[in-house]
Amino acid sequence: MEAAQGGVRMCEYCGCQALATIDELTREHDAVVDLIGEVRTAHRNGDVGLMAELARRIAAILEPHTQVEEHGLFPALAADFPDQIAALEAEHRRVEAVLGEAGDAASGVPGDPAWPRRLLDVLDVLRRHILKEQDGVFPAALAGLSTGDWEAIEAVRESAGCLLPRAAA
Repeated sequence: MEAAQGGVRMCEYCGCQALATIDELTREHDAVVDLIGEVRTAHRNGDVGLMAELARRIAAILEPHTQVEEHGLFPALAADFPDQIAALEAEHRRVEAVLGEAGDAASGVPGDPAWPRRLLDVLDVLRRHILKEQDGVFPAALAGLSTGDWEAIEAVRESAGCLLPRAAA
């Protein structure tokens, strides 16, 4: 598995990215992984303000992404993988909670001096979470979902939107 660096995709071995839905989810993962790297750099530089800004950017990408997963992809897989889907959704809540502490641009930097460490810890959880989806959820979806399932997932994506530009054809 290759990391998302310099435009290299994290996962390209199973063919699931041939589906537009999975390709878009993967591009969002790649963008988030890049931002996680920027958060780590900001932390090393002691720039909590930048860490908060980057956390807000990650949250903005993840908001429609999570809607697609939780209202489209996960329900289609939940009957076959109930424990795994429940664990992934719990991780979503944990990540959202810490990212949410970054507030909005007007609120500035979180006041809790322990927040930067919590952010780094939850970004480690998020990185592992992304790998679980890329290595498990996406290939399972490719193998097991019907055309109707994919159409329902696409409808959720259409409703949720995406902050990233469309991929070049």
